[in-house]
Amino acid sequence: MIMNDLAAPGLTLDKGLQALLDTVAQDPTGPLAVGVAGPAGHGKTALLAELERIHQRAGIAVRTAAPEPDEPVDPDTVVLVDDAHLLDDARTEALLRLVAGRRHRLVVAHRPWPRSAAFSELVDALRRDGQAVLLTPFTREQTAAYLATTPELGRPADLVDFVHTQTAGVPRDVERLARGLVGAETRTGTVDPPRSVILEFGPDLDVQPAAVRRLLLAVAAGGALPVSMLGALLGRDPAGVDELIATTRAAGLLGADGRLAPIVRQAVATLSSTTERTAVWRRLTELQLARGGAVLPLVRSLLAVGALGDCPAATLAAAADEALADAPAFAAELFAAATAAGQPPNARQALAAALAGDLDDALRLADRLLATAAPPERSEAAVVAATALAHRGHVGRSVELFRWSGTASAAAFAIVGGLATGDPAASTESPAGDPAGEPPTLHASAARLMANGVRESVTGPPTAALSALVQAAALLEPDGRAALLPDSPAALAALTAVHCGELEIAERVLHRALGAGVGGPLMARRHRLLQAWILMVRGEIHAAGERLATVTLDGRPLESRDQLFAAAIRMGIGRRNSDLGALKRGWGQALEAVVRHPVDLFTLLPLGELAIAGARLGDLARLEPYLHQGRALLDRLDDPPLWSVPLHWSGLHAAILTGEPAIADEHVAALLAAAGHSRYAAVVAAAAESWVEVLRGVVDPIRVEAAARGLHDTGLCWDGARLAGQAAIRTADRRAMTTLLECARALQGRPSGGQSGQTPTTGASTARVAGPTQHGLSDREYEVAELVLAGLTYREIGDRLFISAKTVEHHVARMRNRLNCANRTELLALLRTLVADRASDTAGQPWPQRASR
Repeated sequence: MIMNDLAAPGLTLDKGLQALLDTVAQDPTGPLAVGVAGPAGHGKTALLAELERIHQRAGIAVRTAAPEPDEPVDPDTVVLVDDAHLLDDARTEALLRLVAGRRHRLVVAHRPWPRSAAFSELVDALRRDGQAVLLTPFTREQTAAYLATTPELGRPADLVDFVHTQTAGVPRDVERLARGLVGAETRTGTVDPPRSVILEFGPDLDVQPAAVRRLLLAVAAGGALPVSMLGALLGRDPAGVDELIATTRAAGLLGADGRLAPIVRQAVATLSSTTERTAVWRRLTELQLARGGAVLPLVRSLLAVGALGDCPAATLAAAADEALADAPAFAAELFAAATAAGQPPNARQALAAALAGDLDDALRLADRLLATAAPPERSEAAVVAATALAHRGHVGRSVELFRWSGTASAAAFAIVGGLATGDPAASTESPAGDPAGEPPTLHASAARLMANGVRESVTGPPTAALSALVQAAALLEPDGRAALLPDSPAALAALTAVHCGELEIAERVLHRALGAGVGGPLMARRHRLLQAWILMVRGEIHAAGERLATVTLDGRPLESRDQLFAAAIRMGIGRRNSDLGALKRGWGQALEAVVRHPVDLFTLLPLGELAIAGARLGDLARLEPYLHQGRALLDRLDDPPLWSVPLHWSGLHAAILTGEPAIADEHVAALLAAAGHSRYAAVVAAAAESWVEVLRGVVDPIRVEAAARGLHDTGLCWDGARLAGQAAIRTADRRAMTTLLECARALQGRPSGGQSGQTPTTGASTARVAGPTQHGLSDREYEVAELVLAGLTYREIGDRLFISAKTVEHHVARMRNRLNCANRTELLALLRTLVADRASDTAGQPWPQRASR
């Protein structure tokens, strides 16, 4: 392949052209009859110039013009003709006679269009009696080879990709862009070509007929444009459209695939007159709208050049509808532009704002439509307002609006909301609503299953609830991006799965919902927060923190429900890290989140986590009113075990931290009463009973390990490890201590005893974990451990405790040996557990025995 009019020395050739030039160079007087075809900018002129140089160096005369009809041509002269497609028939026939005579050497370069009958005959003769050469765009490798001829550029891969993508490999455009990039401050990671390069396309566009320029503008607008639509735009019949397309391709401006290279598209959009560009694009949107085609690509093009204000309101509204599923925020902008252009506000505009997460705008628009719109619009507006209110914690008002709207989907959502607020009557309502004329869409079917699933979670077995909710989530996956939901079936399925210890199911359903974009950006945060929750309860603290950080990357403030979950996750991470400072710093925000969102069935999980944190901080009393509301809500629903078991589990740990054994016993009794409801309830009940026995100084290592492993298997990995750790530091049996510490390490995912999972059973190993107190560490060692975890150096710890830094180092070494830790990281992790457990053990004394069981 050869460059056209290259400024840089050297040529970039493919193997076929290189072979042609090599043959001519070796025998300049040999036979030569070549037809070179290619669009403008593909290297025809450069090829002829190189052939001229080869013959001149050989002393052979060169003629660069076609002969007149009767003009004699010396057979020893080489005839090189450029732009032969522009010759009249007489000169074309003169060239044809030279080819037919087979005495002359000639190379004829031409564009593939236009082609008269005489010119077609010449091309056929050259192909038949000589050689036909077709010039095509550069490959990526050829683009890289050309850039290598410009040392100032270098050849970084991203620069080659940028140049090749922008130009689609058209040699002329590669040369222009490369020349424009020389000396640029930043060439890698370039987003747009330099303006100087764009301006070089001006002459190419100016010489084109008006119809070609209009065609270029139409293609630059984007989207697939059928011939019939182009004909209506350009005022041509199909044959005329084909001719214009062929002309534009021959000019090197339109690719063989009917697309514009990015650099050409930018030049067309930038250099065309504003009047012509706006007229063409506006007419295109009207034609596309009339035929029911997609108008969004055209509207995006108008927006890119600042011409959106000239777009009709109907076109803007249609484009907004197209953007609703994938770009709801952009759809809301387009609806607003349509309103500014004269179209009255509608419920779709409120829907777009809600899906984008802009609940302020959604509520404002929906409330206005509820007061002024026609009945169908009012019903849709009610659904938007109800959904927004549900996300903001006003579930009671949300239920009223859902019931008022009258659709089957809204009726199902009203049942979900009613049960969430503890209304037992909601469990007997029908999710059918008044489905007059409403088709059984995926959305309506999912809403019905969602209502049935929540009802089953309150009145039936957990398996039935989980099955219905997972099915509802699956129904929305194919087309759920534009589904406006007060809560997603995936989120409720995940909550239900967490409440019954099926964390893998919860993870999978959330992953699928996020992948499918169910509920748009409005629901994406909820799904990510629940993913973070699952990671936290499993003890994957770092991963939970990373997932939590992704929730607020867009900069929008969290709505009240999401704020409550986020606050609980932050406090849960701090508690599991034994980070008292983080708990203190986050407590105020956590209390604010609780105040902002009324207690409902689906927020009992974060409320329970915050209760434990409040107990750890000695400030549980401030949460008691809300915990009372939660218990009252469960009482109204006849205390459904699926939802009550986790709250009792949290209540047990809060009671442990506040040193209230009688209250802890009440929670244990409640958990034992619910043990028959599910495997998860049975595991938690057994663990609770074992935990309080451990606190009373009764450590049965077999029962404790079974309970701890049961917690781990249901997803409560951190709790399982903590139970084993607490039992280990409360037993005076050294062998039991060793066994339980190894169990705690295994449940935390660490190798046992630093020996790749081998449990130490020798006397030496047992001696290493033996300690002077039943907790395994002395009081002084606990002091040292707390300061080590606080990040103090050995010298700083020594100053604080009035001992030497060397003594501190000895204490740390003894703790590492006694606790059988393989390295410092493992020691720190175990010390966090031991220090937290000691803090939770009131004054380090065993609890009083229960009077009766």
